Amino acid sequence: MTLRLYADRKTWDLQDVRVELSHERVHARDCAECEQESGSRIDLIRRYIVVTGALDDSQRERLLQIAERCPVHRTLAGGPTILTELDMAQA
Repeated sequence: MTLRLYADRKTWDLQDVRVELSHERVHARDCAECEQESGSRIDLIRRYIVVTGALDDSQRERLLQIAERCPVHRTLAGGPTILTELDMAQA
């Protein structure tokens, strides 16, 4: 959605955006791009973005930069804290 909004604002010919994600737990030492301690396991999310339309190389590069700034990406990259509450209903 972030890419669509940006391309529309710039009046670029972005026809379609498809994002594929995969997730796995790996040892940090097995991930060259990761900055965790070597003994720890990390969540590795791989993102594959396909854009279609009459876009030049600079527009495609800019869309990649915008994808890095998307709110969902930023939330996941920041390592969210998850708080869980349990409410016991009276039977």
